Amino acid sequence: MQFIDLAAQQKRIREKIDANISAVLEHGRYIMGPEIDELEKALGDFCGVKQAVSCASGTDALLLALMAHNVGPGDAILTSPFTFIATAEVISLLGATPVFVDIDPSTFNIDPQKIEPALNALKAGDSSLHPLPDIYGLKAKGIIAVDLFGLPADYERINAIAKEHGLFVIEDAAQSFGAEYFGKKAGSLADVACTSFFPAKPLGGYGDGGMCFTDDDNLADVMRSLRIHGKGGHKYDNVRIGINGRLDTLQAAVLNAKFDIFPEEVALRQEVAGRYNEMIAQGRSAEIVLQTPAIPSGYLSVWAQYSLLANNEDQRSQIQNRLKDAGIPTAVYYPLPLHLQTAFGNLQYRKGDFPVSEDFSKRIFSLPMHPYLQADEQQRIVDVIYS
Repeated sequence: MQFIDLAAQQKRIREKIDANISAVLEHGRYIMGPEIDELEKALGDFCGVKQAVSCASGTDALLLALMAHNVGPGDAILTSPFTFIATAEVISLLGATPVFVDIDPSTFNIDPQKIEPALNALKAGDSSLHPLPDIYGLKAKGIIAVDLFGLPADYERINAIAKEHGLFVIEDAAQSFGAEYFGKKAGSLADVACTSFFPAKPLGGYGDGGMCFTDDDNLADVMRSLRIHGKGGHKYDNVRIGINGRLDTLQAAVLNAKFDIFPEEVALRQEVAGRYNEMIAQGRSAEIVLQTPAIPSGYLSVWAQYSLLANNEDQRSQIQNRLKDAGIPTAVYYPLPLHLQTAFGNLQYRKGDFPVSEDFSKRIFSLPMHPYLQADEQQRIVDVIYS
């Protein structure tokens, strides 16, 4: 059994993928070819934003968004400790400092109720109000909200707090492209949104890729410049320090083919998740009670992962081992919160600073999840869990 079955998807659209790749080989514009513009327009229209800027990875998308906001030393960027390292890594790469805010236990996303205390702690320089990094004189500049596992964060509350404090908001939509928040698409929920086309994502290529979305024309122009070495009017006119962050034309060609069936795949993901919820509820026993994902009213998850919470770490290991013995893969996102990672040791965070993230990291595990997962396969998975 596959954790994510990319082969089943490829079988459906192989002819279209081959035709799109052949077209690129024919015209030979491997860098910034016409497929790039086609993809940017299609995905921007899908999200309902004016500007879409493709780039080389989801990490580069976050980096470009921060660079366009002139983030640098002395700036504090609030974000979740329960996410992939790229979210906070890009903050540190620019000399700024990630200030972590614990997650909402029902959604796994940054808890809006805990943002205000973090901002107050930063202003006062008082870590008794909220855990802070051991760096003096930081000033809050922005928030990166992560749409974990395909579910958007609570942007109405996050954006309101940001506006009150004069901060920008970046939507880390690496896992949520195709999701919705009160009728608005992921990718349109903040000042700028960033997604990833890593192969395992809901819309994934056959290599790395990413995109930034915004309604701010000036911000989009700056990010387009930054992704090509700070390019100005021509190739050798560099008006700012940038990066080599372009999306390959071949990846755009693959993504254009995949996007043709993407809305249908989003609908199929809802069916798969619904079956999981029902089967797990029916199989519940006194010994094993698993917490299934909560989707608040008005939200639509794209189900990048289907993640469960076991009662404790030992129970998680027992379930994962049973599934492994049955040939069923699982994964743990994320086994160690970012504030406890060696890479951020200089910030001097401690165990206990973000208790929800620390607790969940010991209990969470993810089951196979993709649009082509069949009901009988899911029933087999659930039967093994409760065996």
